[in-house]
Amino acid sequence: MSPRGKKTVWIAIAFVVVFLLFVVSTTFQGDRVGVEVCMAFRGQRDCRKAQAKNRQEALRTAITNACAQLASGVTDSGQCENTPPASVTWR
Repeated sequence: MSPRGKKTVWIAIAFVVVFLLFVVSTTFQGDRVGVEVCMAFRGQRDCRKAQAKNRQEALRTAITNACAQLASGVTDSGQCENTPPASVTWR
């Protein structure tokens, strides 16, 4: 194998290791807050769940995920994310 090929293999291995460490560290971070948010935007409705270290992060993530399904484009996404949720259920 050429030196360039070995370098590519090592970079790929390093990427996989870093990715797995990220997944494991975010999965086992201890106490987490869960929320389910339902968003209504332009006649459509979508509900998403999220977990995070605190209520604010969990709420923001769930809103962003729901709006990703409801809005198209940056302007729509921003408007959707600034719309108050139709419902919020803390878990």
